[in-house]
Amino acid sequence: MKERINVQVSSEIGDLEAVLLHTPGSEVENMTPQNAERALYSDILNLTVATQEYSELHQVLNKLTSTFQIKDLLFDILKNDKVRENMIHRIVQTEHLEAYEPYLLDLDNQELARQLIEGGMMIKNNLTRFLDPDRFSLKPLHNFFFTRDASMTINNKVLIGKMASKVRDRESLIMENIFDFHPNFNIKTVNPLSFTGNTDKITIEGGDVLIAREDILVIGHGPRTTSQGIDFVIECLKNTKKRRHIIVQELPHSPESFIHLDMAFTFLDKDKCMVYEPVILQQNRYKTIHIIIDGEKVESIKEVDNILVALKSLGMDMEPIVCGGSKDEFTMEREQWHSGTNFFAVGPGKVIGYGRNEHTINEMNKHGFEVLKAQDVIQDRIKLNDYQKYVITIEGSELARGGGGARCMTLPLARKAVDW
Repeated sequence: MKERINVQVSSEIGDLEAVLLHTPGSEVENMTPQNAERALYSDILNLTVATQEYSELHQVLNKLTSTFQIKDLLFDILKNDKVRENMIHRIVQTEHLEAYEPYLLDLDNQELARQLIEGGMMIKNNLTRFLDPDRFSLKPLHNFFFTRDASMTINNKVLIGKMASKVRDRESLIMENIFDFHPNFNIKTVNPLSFTGNTDKITIEGGDVLIAREDILVIGHGPRTTSQGIDFVIECLKNTKKRRHIIVQELPHSPESFIHLDMAFTFLDKDKCMVYEPVILQQNRYKTIHIIIDGEKVESIKEVDNILVALKSLGMDMEPIVCGGSKDEFTMEREQWHSGTNFFAVGPGKVIGYGRNEHTINEMNKHGFEVLKAQDVIQDRIKLNDYQKYVITIEGSELARGGGGARCMTLPLARKAVDW
């Protein structure tokens, strides 16, 4: 067992000490064109190619930090009979599978962990089920390799995601149980479902929540995170009794490439960020709102010009690097569609992203980022300590079709403090 982790993430860019991953498995392949839309995909992925590409991300991170796999952690907590029984009961209640509960209780832990992620075949033991065209009673978690969404590490707590689509609810339940009961983690979870008020309209997903600094959150308000979800965060921050800031960025509801803020904006360094310019910086109808919370009250809510203006007013002067380069909006649009803004930082000025977005990568190179290929890092052909700033490019021809990039596929568990 790995050493106990004190979960602490107070920035997007601090040196990475531990990260949570989920290597895509059969759940990705357990999809057809008929159920792809229900699974929140516009296409079906080739698992063989996707896992080869994901392996680059995993191997690079193994070189840099401690990595944990969701499936392994899930198997571990299922050894606790009380946790196991409670999880199964909550799942069958939530997904209306009460008749399936005895079957799940009878599975060994390895098989149960597999089925909770990859799906459980429908038992065709009556006419209704025999005629049902669906193959699975327990639906596969097609999106789980985007580990960012179902939980968010914010300072010394984990906020459990309240997913916009019910097909992803089980992801949040699994993440809550892992953080609450796995002995590797010393952490307190916060779940919107425990809120005493009406939770029906609360949705919040990790792709929309960025930690600019310990006292500053930048949150996307769009198709996956509602204003009520952000209000829940406000209420949580009131309880910290410290001065906090939330910068809210409205997002387009279409096309689907804008599902989260990190598909339009991510942090790269202490003073650099990646932006999709038409939404983040150009004149448009998408509001940017600065909320100040001081102790037990909301001190002010006001509209500002954009995220960068709000950050500068708080002492963070960020230079934008433009997704797709700054010359051709057509190129910007194409590369944003393939997660061209979606970078994951392993340290200040040290990031990972898709190499397929060539114009974006070239723009980063112009701003001082050395471009390194993942295979050169994996094969030890280069020493990362030789570079102050770099972008490690991973393959992404298939993974990007799932609708996310390196940030979407990683959940940082611990980062070192940044010397601002």
